[in-house]
Amino acid sequence: MKLLGAALIPLLTTLGCSNTQAPTNNFQQVYDQIKAKELAKHTRVLSSDEFEGRLPTTEGEQKTLDYLVTEFKRLGLEPGNGDSFFQPVKLLEITADPDMTMQLGSQSLKYKEGMVAGTRREQEKVALNDSDLVFVGYGVNAPEYDWNDYEGLDVKGKTVVILVNDPGFENPDSGKFQGTTMTYYGRWSYKYEEASRQGAEGAIIVHETAPASYGWSVVANSWSGPQYGLVTDNGNADRVAVEGWITVDAAQQLFAEAGKDFAAMKAKALQGPMAEPLGLTVSVEVNSSLERSESQNVIATLPGSERPDEHIIYTAHWDHLGKDDSLDGDHIYNGAHDNATGTAALLTMAKAFSNLNQRPERSITFLAVTAEEQGLLGSAFYAEHPVIPLEKTVANLNMDAMNILGRTKNVAVVGQGKSELEDYLQKAVKRQGRFLTGEDRPEAGYYYRSDHFSLAKKGVPALYAKGGTEAWDEDTARYRKRAQVITRGCYHQVCDQFRENWDFRGVQQDTRMFFEVGYDIANSEDWPDWYPTSEFQRTK
Repeated sequence: MKLLGAALIPLLTTLGCSNTQAPTNNFQQVYDQIKAKELAKHTRVLSSDEFEGRLPTTEGEQKTLDYLVTEFKRLGLEPGNGDSFFQPVKLLEITADPDMTMQLGSQSLKYKEGMVAGTRREQEKVALNDSDLVFVGYGVNAPEYDWNDYEGLDVKGKTVVILVNDPGFENPDSGKFQGTTMTYYGRWSYKYEEASRQGAEGAIIVHETAPASYGWSVVANSWSGPQYGLVTDNGNADRVAVEGWITVDAAQQLFAEAGKDFAAMKAKALQGPMAEPLGLTVSVEVNSSLERSESQNVIATLPGSERPDEHIIYTAHWDHLGKDDSLDGDHIYNGAHDNATGTAALLTMAKAFSNLNQRPERSITFLAVTAEEQGLLGSAFYAEHPVIPLEKTVANLNMDAMNILGRTKNVAVVGQGKSELEDYLQKAVKRQGRFLTGEDRPEAGYYYRSDHFSLAKKGVPALYAKGGTEAWDEDTARYRKRAQVITRGCYHQVCDQFRENWDFRGVQQDTRMFFEVGYDIANSEDWPDWYPTSEFQRTK
């Protein structure tokens, strides 16, 4: 461990908990009182039809906020934002008119067939008019990997064409990046952000199923309809005007028209930073309808006994997808697994800390964020406008779609190998007779798809972990085999409903685990840091 501002230290498995206070007083009693029954109770309420799918800015939001604040007050927690439990989050809804065509070289691509396009700017009309196309490989600027696809390149007023994922995915033995484990540089969101920083006019990502980890239908469906962003002072004028995707077939034709071979150019991009003008242009007009609204993050704090200005933040998103009255029969997206379970764990964790007969030395803050389903917007807003100064935020522990498939022997660390928080986690899982493993699909980049990521980008060490795939016993294994088919098939569907036969003992395991991790950090003088190999570091 290091104190904030000191030099980074290498990964040492023997460190991480050496200076933590051993559990004293009624820690064990409180730990044992974290029960599956209570976790199930909160999940049942939050995912009931009464809460209408918890869509931001609806009656379902207000019912959710009332429930959360009532519980926090009952537990004796203090408002986390001055005298308020709320942090207003201004949202911008942008709906692009699907009646658009992209002229890519000589190709006329139809919306959702060969391309999708949109904008983050608060403008009813944006366009690319014969914008010069430049292939920039993976579109990565990563000093820690000595890699910059934009080095010496001026893309101002031009449109960049970018490969999906990062250079490690298809060249895992090269020693570059993290092999098949996706880094943030592989996420589509990063690629648009970097293109914007470079001053590009437009950014187009080439979709390929394997490196993206999802098919073209996911892109087409996710990018059509209303898209949400945050209201900013400049109307997001610093973003590229047009953000889009094209199919790999369209890319192959584009490169052929430019006199180049797509596969050969991709292979070249794998070997090192590169950029090459294509000698062709793109034109597309995006017309959008705009609507502003306001939602709320919920924040509650248990002040620390000795260093109350230093905080451990637990996060979970309270929102889901609301309801769709056009559906026959069931039309409410209850979001029981995603993420009534994580919100239930947040409330149960708050109760556990409030029941300690000696408060932790550092403050414990519970942040239930909005609009995660619209792109981590609530947590992104908090990270840009932190109630607690980031330099006083010791760590973030995130809970999203908890393990409802029963107890497990292993704990899957999402994005394993990123920070010293994993040393604390190791101690907590050992108490339970469990062990740490990596996630099942590291190439999918799940570390960058939940709310802890917003704080990680700002340098706050953030941990995301959950029960793994190795069942605790044979009975649980048989249950998992039956239940996980339903769970997976109901992701973001109306069938994600509370079921009385869900086994919350897995949620109980993980909630107790996170309770101990936060307790240990709160009673330590250490400042956990990122490992040197991580793409995130504390802001000095």
